[in-house]
Amino acid sequence: MRADIQGLMGGELGDWLQQQSAMRADAKESAHSRWTWGSVVLLPLLAFMWFGPDFSGQIKFFLSAGGAMGVGAWGYMPINAAKKTIKIGINSAIARSLGVEYAHEVEPGGEFEACRNYGLVPSYDRSGFEDRWFGDIEGHGFELYEAHLEERRGSGKNRRWVTVFRGAIIAMEFGRPFHSTTLLQRAGKHKKWFGLGGRKDNVTFGGHQLDYVDQVHPDFEDVFEIWSDDQVEARVLVHPSYVEHLLAVEKAFQGEAVRALFARGSFVIAIESNNLFESGSLNSAEDEARVAEAAEQFTALAGLALAINQNERGRVIGKMDTSADLNPEGGFGRRRRSIRR
Repeated sequence: MRADIQGLMGGELGDWLQQQSAMRADAKESAHSRWTWGSVVLLPLLAFMWFGPDFSGQIKFFLSAGGAMGVGAWGYMPINAAKKTIKIGINSAIARSLGVEYAHEVEPGGEFEACRNYGLVPSYDRSGFEDRWFGDIEGHGFELYEAHLEERRGSGKNRRWVTVFRGAIIAMEFGRPFHSTTLLQRAGKHKKWFGLGGRKDNVTFGGHQLDYVDQVHPDFEDVFEIWSDDQVEARVLVHPSYVEHLLAVEKAFQGEAVRALFARGSFVIAIESNNLFESGSLNSAEDEARVAEAAEQFTALAGLALAINQNERGRVIGKMDTSADLNPEGGFGRRRRSIRR
């Protein structure tokens, strides 16, 4: 699957983008006006603070920095709103051309809970989700979105938010029925004695034990390790050729530590990367390049999911049951209401 970029830009999407020129100009003008008026109000206040009452230098610095950041954020609001509108329009057009759907807002479902429960994503204190692509691809139910997870670190004035994961979460119905739980992690992820005693023989997640699976391909074993509650089925599910697909997408996105989980007749992949699908811009000259970049990102990730489904030696399983977060019989379910980021 590949989007026709020239066809998109020469058709309905190109026409729509041209119609957004007034909105882009208004956003720039509004931002500049806000920054100007914000400076008019802020500068006298800062001058009074610095040369008036005897505040400590540290208080003056923090108040000055906070005021400048506040004015900057206030001015940038119309630009952010315009970029979001452009981004949703572009990504929705790309999705329609590929026969899937797009939504900016995301509420994570059972696939993300599975990522949390089995260690595909780290612990976090704050989360944000956006850019949901979903539908059917060659008969497989498909879900892809971006996650941004942060942890609060430090203490006192050194407290800060640190990104612990940013990247894509992909869930897809598998091309053959299976009943085991199999985890594909990078080599060295689970070690004994705080990393000093070699690889563990088994790992446990919420009381569910997965045992290490010996592999038949030494090159594959150097990169990934397999853990499962069914040794035989794990070797059928995870074929050595997958490593090429996984690492190719990882390289394309300049990402790292791609990992996967096969469970409940579906699989989910987590890929760390930079910010994805940011097709919105106030510069119309960038439109075609942004469309091409977003389309290529989605195509590469969807291609990875399809590549893992190439070994269809059984029937294609039915549609995912959306009545539960993690349905034991029908894959990773979803909750459908939207949330604010």
